Amino acid sequence: MATRVLYISYDGMTDALGQSQVIPYLIGLTKQGYSFTLLSCEKAQNFQQHQSKIKHILSSNNIDWHPITYTKQPPVFSTVYDVLRLMYHAKKICLAKQIAIVHCRSYIAALVGLKMKKQLGVHFIFDMRGLWADERVDGKLWNLKNPIFKAVYSFFKKKEIQFLQQADYTISLTHNAKNEIHTWRSIPNNPVKMEVIPCCADLDLFNKNKIDTNQLNTLKSSLHINAADFVLLYLGSIGTWYMLEEMMEFFSVLKQQKPKAKFLFVTKDEKERILKTAEKYAVVNDIIIRPGNREEIPYLISLAHYSIFFILPSYSKKASSPTKQGEIMAMGIPIICNTQVGDTDKIVQDYHSGILVNQFNQTAYQTAINEMEKSLDATAIIAGATDYFSLENGVKKYAAVYAHVLAH
Repeated sequence: MATRVLYISYDGMTDALGQSQVIPYLIGLTKQGYSFTLLSCEKAQNFQQHQSKIKHILSSNNIDWHPITYTKQPPVFSTVYDVLRLMYHAKKICLAKQIAIVHCRSYIAALVGLKMKKQLGVHFIFDMRGLWADERVDGKLWNLKNPIFKAVYSFFKKKEIQFLQQADYTISLTHNAKNEIHTWRSIPNNPVKMEVIPCCADLDLFNKNKIDTNQLNTLKSSLHINAADFVLLYLGSIGTWYMLEEMMEFFSVLKQQKPKAKFLFVTKDEKERILKTAEKYAVVNDIIIRPGNREEIPYLISLAHYSIFFILPSYSKKASSPTKQGEIMAMGIPIICNTQVGDTDKIVQDYHSGILVNQFNQTAYQTAINEMEKSLDATAIIAGATDYFSLENGVKKYAAVYAHVLAH
């Protein structure tokens, strides 16, 4: 009989993240002989829009989906409410289905997984996804001067140690974070058992050979991109961490060298903020903003000559693996990014897949732009993505962790 796994995610499957960073892994692991029940918190608007599509994908891959509603307000109390509901459903599922492993994505889900381990004796995998409590502080979402946020931060830092100590296995997105955690003296019996699995890319979807030229030309024409244009791409949400101001300044320096440059933002959010920042740097006429569903993203990436992402370097970012890095590399497009974020700079260096920026100023940008004149080999970049970011490798690593946990 297939080993039964309960996968818990506080991120929704109708969110882009759930579709790129949960579902493909579960489909792969189902083919390895595991039987999944998936418990997730869904945001109302996304759920309404994508529910039927996701339901179809999951049911056709024999994944039993239990979505519950994500609660946003009031802060802190809404999360406590969601955790209690997740615990109720998780316990019910564990007992009804004789679950062997509870696989928890990030810290909120891990609160539930640890409880299930203590109460029911199931195996608990802590898929940490980053130094979450520190991210909330570094991203200025939790102000430690506020006694409520200080108490919440302290609570999760204590829980973090318990998760790491009591998990049957921990998954880290980066070697940088694994090395950091292995120095922590607060964890009894450190080093804890950890596997590094980055945010993998579906190389079947992100495949240059599957791009239809006519479809690509139609897309190019609809966005008024001409053959002579040089396209710089930004892919994904702007959010807390991405340095829009600095990326826009980089583009303004690039425009001086390449007057026909255009900056394509493939994003669903913050259109006004992007245009306002572009106005400040007098490049607003060269900005293209276009949302894209998952199936369109490979085409939109293919329009670019280079892609860019600057991420605010901070302590918590040691644990970050940008999903976009593997997807962009898989399409053979080189990347301009900054150092001191997870393993991104090492990946760029090891696979000759782009250009690194060490400082955020015009001199550093000009140096990077000069380097852009040297051509990077698209085939080698794709080979790098296959080696480091392949979903197949990620699934194999997860399967090996499951096998180890069950054997012990």
